[in-house]
Amino acid sequence: MRALGGGAVTTLLGGAGTLGDLAVTRDGDKLCLDVPAWAPADCARPATIDAALGRAPREVLRGQDYLAVYEREEDVRALAPRMDQIAALDVLGVIATAPGDSSDFVSRFFAPRAGVPEDPVTGSSHCTLVPYWAGRLGRDRLRALQVSPRGGELLCELRGPRVLIAGRAVPFMEGLIEIS
Repeated sequence: MRALGGGAVTTLLGGAGTLGDLAVTRDGDKLCLDVPAWAPADCARPATIDAALGRAPREVLRGQDYLAVYEREEDVRALAPRMDQIAALDVLGVIATAPGDSSDFVSRFFAPRAGVPEDPVTGSSHCTLVPYWAGRLGRDRLRALQVSPRGGELLCELRGPRVLIAGRAVPFMEGLIEIS
C-alpha cells in the first residue's frame, strides 16, 4: 500500500471529536483508512430512541454515537427514522446495525445534527462497528455493507487500537485550496 496525499492528516468529526491521525492508503482499486477503534459500552437506553428509529432495537450501546443493534438485516433496512427525534438525542448520530444476510454485518448511520440525515457510507461509524462485531463474531477481519439507499461495501480489520476500513470510493469533487 502507498500513502496518498503525503500520508496522515487530521480530520474533525462534526465538532464531536477527532479521528486523530487518519492515514489514507491505496490498495489496488480500493482506498484504505486507518482510524482509531472506539469500542461501544453499555449505557442507559435513551427513552426516545425506539420512536426516533421507528423500530425498537434489541440493544443500545454507546461509543462516540449510539449503536442500535437489531436482530436481522431486514430490520435495519426497514427503519423509518424521525430525524427531528434523532437530532434531539445527546450524541451526534445513531448507528443502526444487524448481522448481514450476505455479509458479516450491515449498518445505516443517521446524523441530522451534523446536517447529514443519512450518510451513504460512513467511515467514522465503523470505528465503533468493527470492534463491536469483531468481539461478537470472534474474528478481526469483517465484510460490512452499509445499506443506505446508495450503500457500499467495506472490508474491515481490527488491529488492536486501530481499525482498517477499505472500499471503493467515487470521486465527486476535485479542487484546489489556496492559503494566504
